[in-house]
Amino acid sequence: MDTTARSRTDRTDQADQGDQAGRADWKLTYRRDCPSRTVVEVLASKWALYVLAALRRYDRPMRFSELRRVLDGITQKMLTQTLRALERDGLVSRTVYPTVPPRVDYELTALGVEAGQLTAAIADWSVAHAREILTARGRFDERDAAPPAPVR
Repeated sequence: MDTTARSRTDRTDQADQGDQAGRADWKLTYRRDCPSRTVVEVLASKWALYVLAALRRYDRPMRFSELRRVLDGITQKMLTQTLRALERDGLVSRTVYPTVPPRVDYELTALGVEAGQLTAAIADWSVAHAREILTARGRFDERDAAPPAPVR
């Protein structure tokens, strides 16, 4: 076997080993004790998606009250919990300014910007397919509300 063919074979073997390692890593994500589950738990929160999206779309630090106005329907308690969870995970930074009253700004960290790209894709997909989803829900609800058909 010539050097070029051997090099190509070595690269293929390395890629196969990388794929196998990647598949093994994915299997671990389904385990109860996988650390990524806690990250997914935070990101799967409706309000976390909206907070990340708002901070990403406005692309500047935002105050708590401004986020609350933008995120129609969120309670003060839920926004506080969501911001704390995102800050804890390093997705949002919180800056307190020593003024009276204290001024607090929230903005995405580099990690939050990256997560915001993912959540923006989900939001864009949701907007593009909302009508289809609502139609499917309606069909399901109609079918579910109908009396069961007799078994013959």
